[in-house]
Order: sequence, then structure tokens, then C-alpha cells
Amino acid sequence: MAQVINTNTMSLMAKNNLNNSQSVLSTSIERLSSGMRINSAKDDAAGQAIANRFSSNIKGLTQAARNANDGISLAQTTEGALNEINNNVQRIRELTVQAANGTNSESDLVSIQNEIDQRLDEIDRVSKQTDFNGSKVLSEDKTLKIQVGANDGETIEINLKKIDSTELGLNAFNVSDSPTADPLKTIDTALSKIDALRGQLGAVQNRFESTVTNINNTVNNLSSARSRIEDADYATEVSNMTRGQILQQAGTSVLAQANQVPQSVLSLLQ
Repeated sequence: MAQVINTNTMSLMAKNNLNNSQSVLSTSIERLSSGMRINSAKDDAAGQAIANRFSSNIKGLTQAARNANDGISLAQTTEGALNEINNNVQRIRELTVQAANGTNSESDLVSIQNEIDQRLDEIDRVSKQTDFNGSKVLSEDKTLKIQVGANDGETIEINLKKIDSTELGLNAFNVSDSPTADPLKTIDTALSKIDALRGQLGAVQNRFESTVTNINNTVNNLSSARSRIEDADYATEVSNMTRGQILQQAGTSVLAQANQVPQSVLSLLQ
């Protein structure tokens, strides 16, 4: 090999290899410290794009699960109010049977009617005041859509109905001076309306619960898939870091020796 001063080929080669070792070591340290195999697009552009889509879906589904749980809470709130209305109607039925007794005096019937009127007022109060997050759930017919997916159109509808003494056909119910015709039949019809709505609410609660379970399973699977793409393999990265450290130490030593080579040319001048 020619003895030259201007260009130290061995030094350049050693420096290039040292830079490569430094890059390997730096990448391993970055991955170990962050826990991520992909820290920027340069690490794996396609993998980053796929992982980003997974992240978008995971975040959307996580919020969708919260939405579904809100739907469950709404249905439970409504059903709880309906249960109180049902209790009042059941009591009215009991009082109606009590009133259908020829041994009752006029004052007895008035007392019974007073309690019935109080029960009807309570039904109307519950209907007007039952509220979920600012929405009156029993004071008007309405359909609420709950987003339960990460994409457009993935919704579940809750159909709410107005339930008060008028809708139940009991607003003019009377067992005293102007008795209602077929009073027990009238009450049974009202109870059937309540049962029908409670049944719908129970069914939609079950659907929401099933949806939440499915969403959670999907989120777990997507999270596992994302992890396989972007998370660092610590065993591999520790091995790479150790290798990089050894190569860096060796490269530094070799570079120091390569830088001394031109000094040997000076001996030719002595």
C-alpha cells in the first residue's frame, strides 16, 4: 500500500464504521427509552401508517363504548322512572278494587278518590321532571341516536315515549261521583303501555351491553395488533445496544490507530 499523507483511507473507513455503530446504538437506546420500535416515519413508514389507523379506530371505539354506557344509563334512568309510575298505577288499581265495595260510604269514596288524584299528580310530576343530562325522557316522544362505532352510521336508536296520566288514559279517572266506565280495564290498559315501554328499554339495554362487550374485544385485538407493529422488542433491542456499544468501543480504538498511520511517513524523512 502506498504511503500517503493527504488521504488517510483507513481512518475514513474506521470513521464510517464508527458512525454506523453510533447510529445502531442511538436507535436502540431511543427504542428502549421510548418502548417503541417506530418513533418516526423513517423507522417504518408503512408500519407507522397502519399503526396510526389502528390508533384512530381504538380511540373512536373507546369513545363509542363510553357512548354505549351513556345509553345504558339513559335507559336505566327512564326505566327507573317508569317503575315509579307503574307503582302508582298499581296502587290506583288497588284503590279501584277497594272502591268497588257497596259497603263504602260517600266519605270513604271521597277519601279513596283523593289518594287516586294524588297518585295521578305524582305520575305527572315524574313524567315532567325525569331528566337525563338535560333531556326530559318521559315528557315527549323522541328518538335518540347513540354513536356506538368508529365510523359513520354505526348507531343505536332509543325510542322514548311520553308517559303521563293523559297518555295512560287516566287523567279523568274517577271512582267517586262520576265513576269511570270499566275502571279496571282502563288501568290494565295503562299498565300494558308501561310494560311495553319498559320491555323496549330492557331490550335496548341488553343490546348496548352486548355492544360494549364487542367493542372492548375489538379494542383489545386492535391494541395487540398495533403493539406487534410499533412496540419495541426489548430482547432484540438490548442485544442491538450491546452490539453497538462493543462496535463503538472497537471503532474508537481502531480510529485512533488509523489516525496514527500518517505519522509513519515521517520516519521516511528522517
